[in-house]
Amino acid sequence: MFLACCHTIIIDEKKGTYNSSSPDELALVNAAKQFGYEFAKRDGENKITILNRNNNTVMVYELLSVQEFTSTRKRMSCIFRDPNNNLVLMCKGADSVIEERLTN
Repeated sequence: MFLACCHTIIIDEKKGTYNSSSPDELALVNAAKQFGYEFAKRDGENKITILNRNNNTVMVYELLSVQEFTSTRKRMSCIFRDPNNNLVLMCKGADSVIEERLTN
């Protein structure tokens, strides 16, 4: 599900396709869709709607903050308020950078 949220993709509503400056982001969002989590829309800058095709539910996440991917950080981080009103940090990036920040 997080792959359907943590990105900077926009939807071309006329064509019904995703637009991204990063082919990696596009691949990840398409992979999420294959697993049943479809990025459906972005309302303005801060509401992201995900369709969960696995149980036919709609989830709306409020995007609170974005730390863009940079070649120095080698990761992208987003803070969301989830549908249950919890704060959630989602992070994606290079395996080597993410793994060294994980804890048991």
